[in-house]
Amino acid sequence: MTTVGVEEEYLLLDPESGLPVPLADKVRATAGLGRLVVDDEVQQELLQAQVEVATPVCGTLEEVGGHLLRLRHAVAAAAETHGCRIAACATPPLRHGDPVAVTDEARYRAMLVQAPQLVAEQQVNGMHVHVAVPDRETALQVVNRVRGWLPTLTALSANSPLWDGRDTGFASWRTVIFSRWPVSGMPPYFPEIADYDRRVRDLLDSGVISDPGQLYWQARLSSRYPTIEVRCLDVQLHADDAVMLAGLVRALVDTAQAEVTAGTPAPRTAPELLLASMWHAARHGLGGTLIDPEGRSRKAGDVLHELIRHVTPALDAAGDTRQVTGLLHRLLREGNGADLQRATLAEAGPRAVARLVMARSATP
Repeated sequence: MTTVGVEEEYLLLDPESGLPVPLADKVRATAGLGRLVVDDEVQQELLQAQVEVATPVCGTLEEVGGHLLRLRHAVAAAAETHGCRIAACATPPLRHGDPVAVTDEARYRAMLVQAPQLVAEQQVNGMHVHVAVPDRETALQVVNRVRGWLPTLTALSANSPLWDGRDTGFASWRTVIFSRWPVSGMPPYFPEIADYDRRVRDLLDSGVISDPGQLYWQARLSSRYPTIEVRCLDVQLHADDAVMLAGLVRALVDTAQAEVTAGTPAPRTAPELLLASMWHAARHGLGGTLIDPEGRSRKAGDVLHELIRHVTPALDAAGDTRQVTGLLHRLLREGNGADLQRATLAEAGPRAVARLVMARSATP
């Protein structure tokens, strides 16, 4: 069975004001002292109001869910020790006027010098899914084949409609914020790994990016692990929804690997259409239409149905069909994170949204 791992990023919020607080170093240190966390599972992030967790390599979705709940509980307990709460939302419902301190690490200090305003506004949290692949050439060909489904995944995962206490009009404002870095957005098509390596080397030689970690494509070859990394997802309010998305991503990768083996050509969708599709998904979420991988505007529900049809053989092979489709139906019935945040904002205001995400972030 193909292995999978998940990374999640959380905000640290003051429980009274709902504002981000720069306590990441203290929270990470405290979480690391407990029995629920091992080395490198709780990691630093760019800003001191953010914490990242990473699951071990998992073979089943049950393992993914168990580790995510364990890590959420451990970080939540550590946060409470320091008078704050974790918030699994992809943008803060409320923000300070002043920037949050940058984590004191050389790479992050260099980013602050390079793009101070972008760093100041990088209060965004994603969910990254790593799926194992046998080699780099296969990984590249898989990315070529999953690109067209990334907007659908973004719409499904949308959990960042607020910025500065107001509705942005976007279901995933995080997607817009992250698109401003030099190398970001939808991954290009690469015909072969030699072409990929040459073009990445050209980017590094240009000096605009300093390391492969700044290839902020929404799906990419991992520079640290034998995986591809799908990065287009907002962090999820509920851990169960993260499990569902991890299952879908793994099934997409397995389906793409089968296509590579069968010699099925990768789609050569125009880059401008892919960019427009992602923007449209970030703007509307599941609330209207989506652009399917063939470039057609269709009802969001129809595109989701086509996604499930596309990956069902892989879901069946992994034994994930019932769990993934059940959790997907629940999300569609109850709404995704953007829907829940907007309903709460309309009813009770942005502080109530902050209370909502703090209350739900450590529950299934």
